[in-house]
Amino acid sequence: MAELEFERRLERLFAEAPELADAGAFAERVERRLDAGWTARRWLIGAAGVVGGVIGASQLMVSGLFQRVETAGDSARLLSTSLNHLSTSTDWITAISSGGAVVWVAAGLAVIMMGFVLTRVIGEI
Repeated sequence: MAELEFERRLERLFAEAPELADAGAFAERVERRLDAGWTARRWLIGAAGVVGGVIGASQLMVSGLFQRVETAGDSARLLSTSLNHLSTSTDWITAISSGGAVVWVAAGLAVIMMGFVLTRVIGEI
């Protein structure tokens, strides 16, 4: 019984820790260090982002992506004219039983997917 009373008293003493005389100064010192660390991190992350953006842009220019996009635009025009020819020769849109609603459902699902991707990217940041 005496041991149980001693343990309870000991727990109360540890639960009620006395405040140190320099607690305010210590808290200010810690806050200053934390603020300085965050400022440095922000600058480092920003600088790394700028350097990465410059490197990425230079790689895009060197790889000839813009010429590929122009070529893809020509290919898209050719594909578009082929599809127009196909649609005039066969009425494939009316063959879809839902009357073209499948295209709208696919577009809606694509928008929802992009929303999920965006929330995942924001969550990672």
